[in-house]
Amino acid sequence: MVKLKTRSLWFLAAFLFLSTVPTVAEVQHAFSLCEGFLLQGNPPQIPGIVNGRNIQNQNRYKPICQTYNNVRRYLTLYDTRNRIPVFSAYVYRGDNGGARPQGELWKIEPQLDERSTNNNRNMADVEARKVYPNQAGEIDYAQGPQYNRGHFFPSTHAFDRDEKISTFTLTNVAPQITAFNGESWGRMERCVKCVMQRYCADNNGRRQAFLAVGAQPGNNNLNGRVNIPTQLWSAFCCFSAESNAWIASAFWGNNVADIRPNQHMRPRTLRELNNNLRIDAFTNSRCPLDTTVAGLYPQFANQRGCDCPT
Repeated sequence: MVKLKTRSLWFLAAFLFLSTVPTVAEVQHAFSLCEGFLLQGNPPQIPGIVNGRNIQNQNRYKPICQTYNNVRRYLTLYDTRNRIPVFSAYVYRGDNGGARPQGELWKIEPQLDERSTNNNRNMADVEARKVYPNQAGEIDYAQGPQYNRGHFFPSTHAFDRDEKISTFTLTNVAPQITAFNGESWGRMERCVKCVMQRYCADNNGRRQAFLAVGAQPGNNNLNGRVNIPTQLWSAFCCFSAESNAWIASAFWGNNVADIRPNQHMRPRTLRELNNNLRIDAFTNSRCPLDTTVAGLYPQFANQRGCDCPT
């Protein structure tokens, strides 16, 4: 969680960026104002999209400091042409309790489609029948009941209720086959959470893990507007005082229905993610490239809610 800058610093930043950024507030042209959600401030390296800390096509790809109740919660790089995220990056800080929010309206990022005339940096409630030029709307997902709104930053990894609510924005989801999102992908999210909750803590007990979750765009669109990814990927890395080492794993899978009951995703190395999908999730970091956390799974086999494979 990153507190907002003071009013004076915000106006200074807005002035410096005004000549290159078509909108203000929390849609930016660079990662600098949201780099606290990135390990060592470095975004995932994705050919043709992100090189170093630079976005290759700033007219198409927009970094969003996802802001709810005036607090920055996480970072999303959003593709305004495909109308899905390239990735969301967030910090796991533990679970302060609370169930999945019920009855909350889905959100959108108003500054992707409007010029803001005020200093409101917050996400806004989606309008049910409105078509948004540069992002998905409620009406787009109503046309595809076989697809879930697949979270990139899942609400189950959020720290508290406000952070959970902030994940329910259409700029943090993509069309995901229900029998993938609710099956092996969901099991992976639960297993990773158990690993992070146990191992991603420093010597003072402070929990902290860095995650990036993204999509590989496909050739088909939902409602003729929202790209349906062919694959989704996830990666996490943290320092573990208990292991006295950095630990990491990556996961990816095709956006198709699971064909086997109780199917699990196999943990892969960060190097495999780079070799197969050409994504360097934690560039220039101490994250191990050639090991996974699979060896930790047996201790979670009988732990309720973990869903780690045996």
